[in-house]
Amino acid sequence: MTNPHDIGPFMYDDARERSEIDRLRAFVQANSGASFSRDPCIGGHVTGSAFVLSPDRTATLLTHHAKLDRWLQLGGHCDGLFDVQFVALKEAYEESGLPKLTLLSPDVFDLDIHCIPANAKEPEHLHYDVRYLLQSSQWEFETSVESKALRWVPLGDLPNFSQSESVLRLGRKALEFLASRSEITSRSGQTAFGS
Repeated sequence: MTNPHDIGPFMYDDARERSEIDRLRAFVQANSGASFSRDPCIGGHVTGSAFVLSPDRTATLLTHHAKLDRWLQLGGHCDGLFDVQFVALKEAYEESGLPKLTLLSPDVFDLDIHCIPANAKEPEHLHYDVRYLLQSSQWEFETSVESKALRWVPLGDLPNFSQSESVLRLGRKALEFLASRSEITSRSGQTAFGS
C-alpha cells in the first residue's frame, strides 16, 4: 500500500523544484496528517492550487484575492483532506463557478513554498502549495466571496497583473507545457490546441 500522505509524481525536475519537494516531504514526514490541516502549531500546511487555462489555452483565470489583495491562481486549504489534486480541483470549482474542468496532467505541475503573513486568526506560517494544470471547457465564470474579481488573463500579459515570481513561473511552465504538446500533436497530424 502506498503512503496516504504521498503527494504523487512531479512534472518538472530542476534544482528549485527538487529543493521544494525535499522541504515538502520533510514537512509531511515530520507532521503526518496534521500537514493537511490548519494546525497553527506546526508552522504551515499543505494547500492545493489550480492554474486554469481557458478553453483555447491562451489565458489563465486569476483571482484578485480578497484577503491578500493580489492576483493569484485559484486554490485553497486541504482542511484535512490528503488528496491534494482533489483539493485543487474542488477549490477551482468553488472559486470560479466553472462547470467543467479537465486536469491536463495527473502530475504536480508546480510546487511553491511561501510565507503567509500573520493575521487576527493565525500566526505567520508557510503554505506548501501543490499546483496542478487544468483547462476550462467554457469562458463564463462566477466570482465567489473569496475574490474581489476574477479575470481571464492572456498568458503573455501575466506580468501586468502580478510581479510574483511564483505566478509568473506558472505562466512560463504553462507555455512550455503547451509548446511541448503542440509539437507532439503536430507530428501526429492533429491540431496544436486539440480543436
